[in-house]
Amino acid sequence: MDEQRTHVISALVLHKPGVLQRVAGLFTRRGFNIENITVGTSEQENMARMTIISKGDEKVLEQIIKQLNKLIDVVKVRDLDPENTVKRELCLIKIHATSEKKRSEVIQYANIFRGRIIDVSPETLTVEITGSPGKIEALIDLLRVFGIKQIARTGPTAISRGTLD
Repeated sequence: MDEQRTHVISALVLHKPGVLQRVAGLFTRRGFNIENITVGTSEQENMARMTIISKGDEKVLEQIIKQLNKLIDVVKVRDLDPENTVKRELCLIKIHATSEKKRSEVIQYANIFRGRIIDVSPETLTVEITGSPGKIEALIDLLRVFGIKQIARTGPTAISRGTLD
């Protein structure tokens, strides 16, 4: 039996209404699960880049790529090699911190993880952090003791390393 693994798929698509719905619909119809999807403008005018994270064996990956390539709005599809991929995520974490001691500790943790304090109120601090999902989870685990009020995560986005296109 083939091994289930996480696949990071990069798709260059036309940047117009309905494309995301058609891609998501394809996954639904075929019974493939989307673990995460991010979409944003690309380096090419009128094009967007989708980063889709899905789990499955090589047969599932092959089917996903074949089906995506059949969609008229999809220009190019690639399975990104984990060894040659830069993958990052953005996370905003609002923490309950009313005392100076708590605030100081939160700021220290944020600095250690190369995060930034982006908002301060009398009762909360908001930390912004970018990095691998593992790095973000590690900071969240440390901040739980202070009382996390809210978390907003983008999910990972990815690009190939070096000169690979």
